[in-house]
Amino acid sequence: MKNKRGWIRIVEAFVAILLITGVILMVVNRGYIQKSEDNSKIHEIEISILREIELNDNLRQIILKIDSNQLPLKWGNENFPVEITKVISSRTPENLGCAVNICELDSICGMEEYVAKDVYAQKIIIAATLEIYNPRQLKLFCWRK
Repeated sequence: MKNKRGWIRIVEAFVAILLITGVILMVVNRGYIQKSEDNSKIHEIEISILREIELNDNLRQIILKIDSNQLPLKWGNENFPVEITKVISSRTPENLGCAVNICELDSICGMEEYVAKDVYAQKIIIAATLEIYNPRQLKLFCWRK
């Protein structure tokens, strides 16, 4: 009779440990899921901004006409195209900060100032219009304010 009680206590302890572990995993996982949903929203915003620039012929032409000697062209530089700045500023939500670089295809296109936050980056390649072939990459960096 005593041996049976010992086994029952071992099984009870094992079940209690499983329940506690399950609850802890659910709480930790809930935070991870919420953060990944926010990440996907930021990526969607970045992609929509870049898609708008990519599909606008005037903006494409402005990017392709930039002289290669000026590249990489960083956000905030006085030579950075005002039209691109307007599009990005108007489409960026208030809770996000964004910066853009225009670079050659074969160059590393990093941020000028690094932000001590999670930075999300997307890029597009603007290669040509009907008249111009001068490939560039446009890289967008966004972070939560």
